[in-house]
Amino acid sequence: MRILRWVAGAIGVAVLSVVALVIGARFGDGPIAILPGGPLEAGELVTGAEPDWTFARDIAEMEFQLVEPPRSRTIWLQVHDKKLYVVSGYMNSTLGRLWKQWPAQALQDGRAVVRIDGKRYQRTLVRILDDRPLLEAIAAEVNRKYGARLRADMAASGDVWFFAMQPRDPPRSPAN
Repeated sequence: MRILRWVAGAIGVAVLSVVALVIGARFGDGPIAILPGGPLEAGELVTGAEPDWTFARDIAEMEFQLVEPPRSRTIWLQVHDKKLYVVSGYMNSTLGRLWKQWPAQALQDGRAVVRIDGKRYQRTLVRILDDRPLLEAIAAEVNRKYGARLRADMAASGDVWFFAMQPRDPPRSPAN
């Protein structure tokens, strides 16, 4: 009986620790591994001319946050022709739709912030549906970098959503 109480107590402590970590991560600056985090606030905000994203070609992951809702996550990144892209797989599976809500949210409001090497960049996500050469190039980059098996036709079927991370227009000042 004493062993059962000890095991139940240990399980209870473990569950409470995980719950506290998940809740605490939502208030932190950025994700914790696979756990979503709060808004990306730390780090230099890079403004000015569009960067040449080639520097990030071999970086495996970046921190990524939609402006709305302001939750951050860790995500793979792809660079092609000096531009930044992201993909989201398993979009036609039940698990994918439950686990990956950010792609649908990005269609509603594509404003995002990414953080790479401690620097933040404001971006706008734009879904790519029908640019076959570009889709093939992004898929090839995902396959090279991560050993995946993506194909450009997965965009048409909706199995994989491809996004360009374009510069975000600067805020406009109100007309006088």
